[in-house]
Amino acid sequence: MKGDIIVLEQHHIDAAAFIVPRILTKVKAKAGRYTITVAGESGSGKSETGKAIADELEKHGIRSVLLGQDDYFVLPPKSNDAKRREDPDWLGPHVEVRLDVLEGNLVAAINGADHIQKPLIDYNENSVETETVSLEGVKVVIAEGTYCTLLKNVDTKVFIARNRIDTLEHRQKRNRGSEVGDSFIETVLVTEHKIIAGHRQLADFVVTKDYEVIPVD
Repeated sequence: MKGDIIVLEQHHIDAAAFIVPRILTKVKAKAGRYTITVAGESGSGKSETGKAIADELEKHGIRSVLLGQDDYFVLPPKSNDAKRREDPDWLGPHVEVRLDVLEGNLVAAINGADHIQKPLIDYNENSVETETVSLEGVKVVIAEGTYCTLLKNVDTKVFIARNRIDTLEHRQKRNRGSEVGDSFIETVLVTEHKIIAGHRQLADFVVTKDYEVIPVD
């Protein structure tokens, strides 16, 4: 998403350094492209962890591309916020996010496409554009976002188990700090937590609130 800020901290890097060696053999052994998702609540560090995994893969000579679920919202941020406030049912993966489009991009990548077309949201302009992403030389596609655990065509799923209390400081640091303290947003985050709490059961790796990584057998 245009206008978003991604700042890697050591715990993101350490988490990636734990995860990547444990999937490296499978990544290399797969004939086609390998897919990874990083999911969790707002401000949990999904974008940062996804970027850290991409950087760690690069150290092993493996190119990847990162797809952010934020680009797949039906409405751009300010419009989506307004819609949520007027329609209490406008929340969750089946109404406000085009997960089918993201899934389609993953399938195209797995099937060997040399590029994909995807939406691109401009946070500051509150607009949705289209961009073409080259997949030439790309071995791994990483999708990160709140509901990405629900995607089907995925080889490895990472879930960050940090709730709105755990993520408060991180949300304050991001360029959306005006949302912190908004009672409506806090209510949305409580609902979001209820929606995805069970998603950790689908993960291959769970990142705890202290950023310890636990492999799931």
